[in-house]
Amino acid sequence: MALQTLGKGLYSALKKIFRAPIVDEATVKELARDIQRALLQADVNVKLVLEISKRIEDRALGEKLPPGVPRREHVIKVVYEELTRFLGEKPAPLKIKTGKTNTLMLVGIQGSGKTTAAAKLARYFQKRGLKTALVCTDTYRPGALAQLEQLAKRINVPVYGDSKTKNAVTVARDGLKQFPKYDVILIDTAGRHKDETSLIKEMKEMEKAVKPTEVILVVDGTIGQQAAVQAKAFHEATPIGSILVAKLDGSARGGGALSAVAAIGAPIKFIGTGEKINDIESFVPSRFVGRLLGMGDLQTLIEKVREAEIKAPEKKMRAFLSGRFTLTDMYEQFESMKSMGPLRHLLKMIPGFSYDIPEDQMDIAEDRLERWKVIIESMTPTEREKPKIFNASRIRRVARGAGATDKEVKELLKQHSMMRKMMKTLRRKKLPFFGKKLRMP
Repeated sequence: MALQTLGKGLYSALKKIFRAPIVDEATVKELARDIQRALLQADVNVKLVLEISKRIEDRALGEKLPPGVPRREHVIKVVYEELTRFLGEKPAPLKIKTGKTNTLMLVGIQGSGKTTAAAKLARYFQKRGLKTALVCTDTYRPGALAQLEQLAKRINVPVYGDSKTKNAVTVARDGLKQFPKYDVILIDTAGRHKDETSLIKEMKEMEKAVKPTEVILVVDGTIGQQAAVQAKAFHEATPIGSILVAKLDGSARGGGALSAVAAIGAPIKFIGTGEKINDIESFVPSRFVGRLLGMGDLQTLIEKVREAEIKAPEKKMRAFLSGRFTLTDMYEQFESMKSMGPLRHLLKMIPGFSYDIPEDQMDIAEDRLERWKVIIESMTPTEREKPKIFNASRIRRVARGAGATDKEVKELLKQHSMMRKMMKTLRRKKLPFFGKKLRMP
């Protein structure tokens, strides 16, 4: 999994500090060795690993403790600060100017995940209320336009491309003309190798022709330290404004890619965290390190909740709080959770949940949600709206239709009943709603 190995290694190292009866020099040196091991397994450059571990050791042992701060807490703070520093320290958000068209040009070698990244970025901006379009200028790879159109169709974003025209610069110019009043236009360029002279020349010509607001280099997170070589070569060809590290969910070498591109100075602004269209987030080093160390990332979790929020009308919310919570409503809640991403990713954002829950338990929880959705889909509209009508024969019929057991259907009905009762208990409490206190009649 994404940086799962690195995260577990770092988390295990910190747990030793928490459990140690005394934090002395030997404990700190062991921590430094554990961190070295975790970083090396994630393909981080050896020289960089030695620098980080030495700084952690020197600061943990040499700095004067602030008044009232135990050495244990000081050591953890040092680890957090040093890991954050080597990944960029301060976030570099992509600045979108309002009232004008922002043109973002994506470049990278073939196979880096650039086309998928373009669609993910389109979805990212779309969810933030920006009118977004895609332009495919890859005139070399067969099926490039079709792939982008297929991805864009899922999120209802328009695409321009011309499979008959071989001049990519012409396609880019024509694409910009198609979307004159859009907030963001993403240009997906042809994949190229850093040594391909003709394609690098084309990239330079396109950059001069379309004058993009920013050039985004997409780097494959699975290539580890080689990401630095790519980033440097592309940066020399055309100024790279930001970097998107893709496929961080599929390789133990993601730490190497992150540290490598961070080392050359071009800011990492986005990371791809999964295969789905919503699996992209802006890169904030402090939050990212917090998740790696098992400290959670509540801010990103809150943002994901807001993005996935079902805008329920006030009438429906009153019904919920009165106990009128149907199985249809429950299904909508499951769908909303699904849109936020895999359950394991969400739990990593909650402090204390990151690595202590076994992987098999995570799988069971995710499978159960999917099973429950199938069971609800097998019910009649009346059964979804009135769960109380369920009897043994109805349970058997729904179980057969969903390929489930009677026990699974009963578990779902029990869970629904618990959720309904929980909402009903809230009716006596004053809750913020639509900017005012909601009082139940």
